[in-house]
Amino acid sequence: MAKLPQKNFLYLGDCLQVLRENVPRESVDLIYIDPPFNSKRNYNIFFDNQDIQSQRVAFEDTWSMKSIQDSLVELESNPFHRNLYRMLMLFSETAPATFPYLVMMTLRMIELHRVLTPTGSFYLHCDPTASHYLKTLLDVIFGSKGFLSEISWKRSSAHSDTKQGRQVHGHIHDSILYYAKGERWTWNPLFTPYDPEYVKAFYRHVEEGTGRLYRLSDLTAAKGGGDTEYSFKGATPYKGRYWAYSKENLARFEQEGRLHFTKKGMPSYKRYLDEMPGVPLQDIWMDLRPLGAQAAERLGYPTQKPESLLERIILSSSNPGDLVLDAFCGCGTTINVAERLDRRWIGIDVSPTAVALMKSRLQAAYKDLLRKFEIRGIPSDLQSALELCRENKFAFQDWWLTELNVFSTTLGTRGPDGGLDGLGIYAPAINDMGQPADQSVTVGYQVKGGASVQSGDMDRLMGSMVKHKCHMGALLSVAKPTNPILRTVNEAGSVEVAGVRYPKLQTLTLEQHFEHKALRLPRYNVTFKAARFAGAINQLGLGF
Repeated sequence: MAKLPQKNFLYLGDCLQVLRENVPRESVDLIYIDPPFNSKRNYNIFFDNQDIQSQRVAFEDTWSMKSIQDSLVELESNPFHRNLYRMLMLFSETAPATFPYLVMMTLRMIELHRVLTPTGSFYLHCDPTASHYLKTLLDVIFGSKGFLSEISWKRSSAHSDTKQGRQVHGHIHDSILYYAKGERWTWNPLFTPYDPEYVKAFYRHVEEGTGRLYRLSDLTAAKGGGDTEYSFKGATPYKGRYWAYSKENLARFEQEGRLHFTKKGMPSYKRYLDEMPGVPLQDIWMDLRPLGAQAAERLGYPTQKPESLLERIILSSSNPGDLVLDAFCGCGTTINVAERLDRRWIGIDVSPTAVALMKSRLQAAYKDLLRKFEIRGIPSDLQSALELCRENKFAFQDWWLTELNVFSTTLGTRGPDGGLDGLGIYAPAINDMGQPADQSVTVGYQVKGGASVQSGDMDRLMGSMVKHKCHMGALLSVAKPTNPILRTVNEAGSVEVAGVRYPKLQTLTLEQHFEHKALRLPRYNVTFKAARFAGAINQLGLGF
């Protein structure tokens, strides 16, 4: 069984390639994934503040027929995957809208099965629109005996589907498919508290002097054996019944004060509520609340799951020191909880925004990390950044903006640039909560990854600044700005913030970025801090 080094890893990239190239076979003890649901949209990251949505495409055309042709050829040509291929071909006819999504997931689930240890567990978080398809595929990959349970997590108290004109029951749960790779798997029993109505109905007795609640249990059994036919304190079991314990044990129970005698002298055993572990964990989870808008752990990520959900999964299916992997990491809840529970971890996400968010989250939560983590796949020099730009211009754009700790936005449109690529909020001073304590400014960003940058690029940036009421603008480019652009920057004037003047328009090249040159901006970047507080954006008067 292969083992990874003790260091934790955070990868930027498609999990299919990362798993194949970096994670050894049978090296991971627990896998949890919360992949993009088949929701007829690309896999996006966005901050769902009412005033600003920062959203980037991470999987380009993930569910298009064109994007899955190579994957289908790979599945068809591999004799070990012929059954999966035939099943997918059936789905292409019976569920054509879901088919590309299922192809995308199948290749990744194969790799996840490969890296799982023989005693490892696999949890796949999905919604009911795709769970039945995914379960069928997983039954082939893991074998039908590998299926352990389908957990229903109640993620919402009520849903207004019917108020939207839909003639359907409200959708308030997600499904979590739970599989094991081998015949034995890690399992740590967990218990939930008893329902108050159950306690009221069964633990009706209160012990005098201690106030402890208890219930009475029968001390007889239908079958006897050994020393089970005797009289105890003048009491004998009813006809056809026997004592369930030896006479010595009953005497010990009495000495310990565990017996309750009826008026006729028949003893019963006292089971105290405070000694009971609770209800063994079932496959319907109604006690874990989703994140509210004001939850302290909320980061603004729309599909963010509560830490309590991941804590339950990690505690029940792994032990301290085990390796936990999340291949669709999002904002990093899985690896955050794994770190807190003393597990090693691997996080993978295709979005630079997500990786930047995870990095910030871990650094904020664990300033004294004893086990450092390594980030892989992020450009570290000019050449690797240029390669990323050539491979995926949108990932390049996201990477550069997140390097500057600003939003990657959808204020513009795909294709010809007509808006802002990024948005930052800056203040000369902050309060104890990290919010702006003085005048703040918004900076609109335009990213140009081409071999040249034109005056029209700066004109579009200036137009977007006016439309969205940005105080300043910054043009980030691979190419050096032309002289006409530099003249426009010089003629734009400046903006005064707390007595200090800053250029209204600025430029920064990729080469300058790696030379550690920076834009001239107010001291404190409060972009993400501002988004976490309700109403903070409105208070800044951004006009979105």
